[in-house]
Amino acid sequence: MSEANPTPAGASDTERLARAALSRVLEPGEPKTGVLLRTSGGASPLLERLRAGKEPPKGFTRARWEGLTARALRADPEQDLVRAAAVGGRFVCPGDLEWPSQLDDLQDIRPFGLWVRGPADLRMWSLRAVAVVGARACTDYGTYMAGALSVGLAERGWVVVSGGAFGIDGAAHRGALGVAGGTVAVLACGIDRCYPPGHARLLARIAEQGLLIGELPPGEHPTPSRFVTRNRVIAALTRGTVVVEAALRSGALVTARAAGRLGRHVMGVPGPATSGLSAGVHELLRGQGHLVTDAAEIVELVGEIGELAPERRGPLVPRDLLSPEAADVLAAMPARGLVSAESVALAAVTAKDDAIARLYELQALGFVERDGDGWQLTRRTRTTASPGHERGGRV
Repeated sequence: MSEANPTPAGASDTERLARAALSRVLEPGEPKTGVLLRTSGGASPLLERLRAGKEPPKGFTRARWEGLTARALRADPEQDLVRAAAVGGRFVCPGDLEWPSQLDDLQDIRPFGLWVRGPADLRMWSLRAVAVVGARACTDYGTYMAGALSVGLAERGWVVVSGGAFGIDGAAHRGALGVAGGTVAVLACGIDRCYPPGHARLLARIAEQGLLIGELPPGEHPTPSRFVTRNRVIAALTRGTVVVEAALRSGALVTARAAGRLGRHVMGVPGPATSGLSAGVHELLRGQGHLVTDAAEIVELVGEIGELAPERRGPLVPRDLLSPEAADVLAAMPARGLVSAESVALAAVTAKDDAIARLYELQALGFVERDGDGWQLTRRTRTTASPGHERGGRV
């Protein structure tokens, strides 16, 4: 079977060790290394080629290839697996039952494997997962929305995926944890490292209740480029990506665009038009993004057929329950003063007898009252009538 379509029986021990080694040798998300893995016939042949120090393949300079060879000779995947196990981690790779097959959509930039820490099954959780991402330096509004969306998603049985960073990411994780929901943090470092350090307690909670995952082996530290490349994993792992707050240059937008390229749903939460932290979201919404404001609207997009968000409408008022004929007569009444039944009929474009019948109906419902031969709106109706209600003539 081809590299892009691994067998479901499980990766061999040799292949697993080779992929674990490559996760330390090769930087994640580089298309040319993915092509090299595919054309080499698997991870084991590629690792042997690297350790043999042969001539560099097309697309690699000699200096680059020698650097990779040196890293391959020092790689110790058995020790990395021991270090992962010490913190309750494991290595999941293509072919394993726990491998999320949607990651195969990344093709040549698919991870060599994922280091996973936590009790849940990654494949099962990924079947109902939504990414909630956004700015690190977010506003109180962004924090509230990220938390509220995540609470709503978790209560509906959806797993919240984010990057474990400050700001929107942290609020999203906390929202899911707060209602005992599932959440996954995709890290740009080893699963035994707490980054950012200020989220040590949060990441520990996620490791106990959810999952910490990453492409890098234990002990590896984050770099700016690794934050960017891990975003493709967030996008591919989930059914859709929600951006809560993001400036025009934002890693969250990188995730959203990656989701769009993969055919996933792209969603954004609107903010103030004057906010720079909402400018990126608004630009996304002007393009391929869908506007969402709560969890129900998110599930309507990413969920099964029939999982519709409730229809939004203003509060129901008593006049909404009137028949069209009675509503026309009520609209023909002047805002103040008495009016004859003939004037009401003329304004409502109906017969006098019909207008009188509707007026008595409205009187019974408390909308109008009779004074001699004239009719007028009750005090309650006048105070709740919309501005400009001046139809009809006065006696």
